[in-house]
Amino acid sequence: MTVMDGLIAGAERTCAESGAVATIIRTAGSFELPIIAKACAGSGRFDAVVALGVIIRGDTPHFEYVCSAAASGLSQVALETMVPVGFGLLTCDTEAQALDRAGIDGSSEDKGAEATWAALSTLVALRALHAPASL
Repeated sequence: MTVMDGLIAGAERTCAESGAVATIIRTAGSFELPIIAKACAGSGRFDAVVALGVIIRGDTPHFEYVCSAAASGLSQVALETMVPVGFGLLTCDTEAQALDRAGIDGSSEDKGAEATWAALSTLVALRALHAPASL
């Protein structure tokens, strides 16, 4: 829970700093991220989507299946809908690695903020591409 709280806090902070409005929608797990992202991206209500989650490797191949499906699904959502999808899914070997990327006190990285920034900057770039040509 600490990791997700940190990721969400980083995303919310980045939204607030940029003037974007954040809507938090929780899923049962990381495998469910693509379908919720697709619903959000296709709804017309959101200009960008940020998918946040954490998967910590266990002793079975389940880790690879879930990581692969979530990453592929989120990429597919962005390409099919042309809505930016920030990828903030941590795929770590240990809980310590996840905590170090969660944007909490003592973390070396803030992947929630980074994924949000990536989605927002992609949105700006897409809007620039669709703007009327200047002379």
